[in-house]
Amino acid sequence: MKEQILALLAQHDGYISGQALAQALGVSRQAVWKGVRALKDSGCEIESTPNKGYRLTALPAYLNEIAIRRHLHTAVLGKSLVVLDAVGSTNDYLKRMGADGCENGTVVTTREQVAGKGRLGRSWASKRDENLAFSILLRPQLAPKDATPITPLAGLAICKTLRKTTGLDCKIKWPNDVIIGSKKLVGILTEMSAEFDAVEYIVTGIGVNVDQTEFPEEIAHKATSVLLETGTRFDKNRLLAALLDGLEKAFTRYNLSLPPDALEEYTSLCATIGRTVSFQKGTRTLSGTAVEINADGELRVMLQDGSIRTVNSGEVTVQGIY
Repeated sequence: MKEQILALLAQHDGYISGQALAQALGVSRQAVWKGVRALKDSGCEIESTPNKGYRLTALPAYLNEIAIRRHLHTAVLGKSLVVLDAVGSTNDYLKRMGADGCENGTVVTTREQVAGKGRLGRSWASKRDENLAFSILLRPQLAPKDATPITPLAGLAICKTLRKTTGLDCKIKWPNDVIIGSKKLVGILTEMSAEFDAVEYIVTGIGVNVDQTEFPEEIAHKATSVLLETGTRFDKNRLLAALLDGLEKAFTRYNLSLPPDALEEYTSLCATIGRTVSFQKGTRTLSGTAVEINADGELRVMLQDGSIRTVNSGEVTVQGIY
């Protein structure tokens, strides 16, 4: 009920009477009054004036569809937008929607994610209204082997957007993190459903530490947040809209590929390049210097004997960065 009242109030610049709201929703004026009171309790600022009715003066700070859409300027990403109160994992939720045929560009976000996941089965969770957790679904006409640039493109877009909106000196840690200094700020997880040689859909989940000030003991030394780094609380609705705008521009500009100009931009922001890295090849642990990212988004590493190895998956340890 309160979401329907909020939607109607947001459509009017001025006042709308309680009677008009009641008629539009098919409920009593008492139900409208209770709904407005619930909206006020949840953070909306609503003026109530006798003989005029109600007027929305400010939306709540927590994630909500109306506020996100007010700041969103995309053509595809977020056209279909789902804002949840709580969910286990936005990726899992959106994969179920993908299997049911949801449209290209669908976005799912949530105020609270209780069973989020990262690469290699790691968990990612945060308190209610503390961080940003969202997933996007794409239905590109690609073979599975040609979909690898999506994660680095997402990392590039997220990094650039956060640099612009927060002023932070963000960098990319290959293949799927955005960092500040030696600490993690953003994690990205891309999952795919494909049949034979065609992608059915791709879901990319993104978690941004926004207002978190405390982390579990095992990651406290290697995680940070926008609030910790800037001392400022940013509007999450505006920030999410900016991130979706940045993602769509990157995907459109580079057509889900990594041409030379995209690689140059990515490399300029990649903290992994030039550092000593270690990685697994079978049962062996190899070390060398990260020298470049190739057009498939893979990391090229020069070993001590001068040979070049290409790393396309698995865990990579970067000297000086967790």
